[in-house]
Amino acid sequence: MALRRLLDRLLRMLFLRRAPRYRGSRGVGQRSEKLAEKRLKAAGYTIRERNFRVRSGEIDLVAEEKGVLCFVEVKGRSGVRFGAPAEAVTLEKQRRIARAAQVYLLSRRLRNVPCRFDVVSILESPDGENVRIFRDAFDAPDPDARRR
Repeated sequence: MALRRLLDRLLRMLFLRRAPRYRGSRGVGQRSEKLAEKRLKAAGYTIRERNFRVRSGEIDLVAEEKGVLCFVEVKGRSGVRFGAPAEAVTLEKQRRIARAAQVYLLSRRLRNVPCRFDVVSILESPDGENVRIFRDAFDAPDPDARRR
């Protein structure tokens, strides 16, 4: 640890700054989103926006595929101990994504645009990453439905 601090200090003195690396789940999430973006582009999607945040929720990626606006949730996991990545998109998470999508559509003045909700599941393993794109993964849940 002391050696690392010394090296960091030397690098700062030489004006060679390293790019910041996020640690924990934020860093994993950002890596997953970059990988998802790369795979979506390879699959023919056009990325319109990244990390659209509003008070009611967040949309990881807003993309377009064949004239359809796609609100994409990215879920990455390093194992299946807590379930598959796509299973983490719970009903409450779907509600938050749908509310954020409504705000996105209103703020961009987009009406009568075909939309759907996609999920990109990334499962890391020693062999590499297993990336799956679930098109039209869920419908916008009824916001007035009773919450459990």
